[in-house]
Amino acid sequence: MSISTDVEGESAGLLGRITTAEASVPEPLRSILRGIGQVFFQENAVSGGLFVLGIFLGSPLMALGAVVGSALGYATGRVARFNRGDLAAGIHGFNPALVGIATFFFFGFGLQSLVLLAVGCVASTFVTFAMRRFLPFPTYTTPFIVVTWVLHAVGNGLGVAAAGGNLGLVPDPPLPFVVAASAHGVSQVMFQGSLWTALLFLAGIAAGNRGHAAWVLLGSIMGMLLASHNMTEATRSIDPEALVDRPLHENIALGLYGYNATLVPVALFLWRRAIVAPLLGIVLTVPIAELVPRLGVPALTAPFVIATWVVLALGKIESKFLSEIRRPAS
Repeated sequence: MSISTDVEGESAGLLGRITTAEASVPEPLRSILRGIGQVFFQENAVSGGLFVLGIFLGSPLMALGAVVGSALGYATGRVARFNRGDLAAGIHGFNPALVGIATFFFFGFGLQSLVLLAVGCVASTFVTFAMRRFLPFPTYTTPFIVVTWVLHAVGNGLGVAAAGGNLGLVPDPPLPFVVAASAHGVSQVMFQGSLWTALLFLAGIAAGNRGHAAWVLLGSIMGMLLASHNMTEATRSIDPEALVDRPLHENIALGLYGYNATLVPVALFLWRRAIVAPLLGIVLTVPIAELVPRLGVPALTAPFVIATWVVLALGKIESKFLSEIRRPAS
């Protein structure tokens, strides 16, 4: 994948161009897989396929949710006659894919959860379209966040059965804390806590862009290190997703302070080829991840979106300030 000039990093630059590796993937499957690939900013069906495999190793049901979600986003866009290039690039697939995964993270399989999934995926597709059309700044995964917050509240209000424990098809071997936390920070972007899932995610990102894979891994490591600062065995915190109180070191080991830090540097590097902006974004995600759950809602990818918006705003202020001081006196 070539690096997009779209500030959202959603790879609009390719607009459906088929790479050699994707040539054997027929439509509409190619666009559906690209929608899943766009979760990590990769307009690449091979990336999306590796992501699905990674999710499947952690939870076959969530993998189904990802594929169904992206497919519903694509189908909704076709019926609503959204831009064909955006649909081919997977732009309308990644938010519904995340909604599909999140539905089965919070709720067990059943008629009620399936209805929530279908409604949420269709809604997130229209929210994505509206935000991209009417807002003058990138929205990233905001449609997924907003819709999932609503689904979470509605599902709990209706008493939809919660999801059971998920051990994964291939359990992790014993891992040092640093390795586990860094790997899980990558896999938790799609609600998985697995070394094997992380490796497949990194392989999928590298299939699209090796530089992005490096940023993702660095972001997870930095998120883990920043969250570990001044940590003791007695320190406790709120689980950003499950909203339960537990020891901080367990949350860090699960990758819950690393996954937002994996997305920020890629988004900001696509915005501006620089080092400082992505690093600043990574640093901001950790305190935001601690604050969002205090509002009583799952953090999801809100820390990523908020941190990225802050850096983009600072960049705009910087550009305006520099243009003012360079302007010749009249």
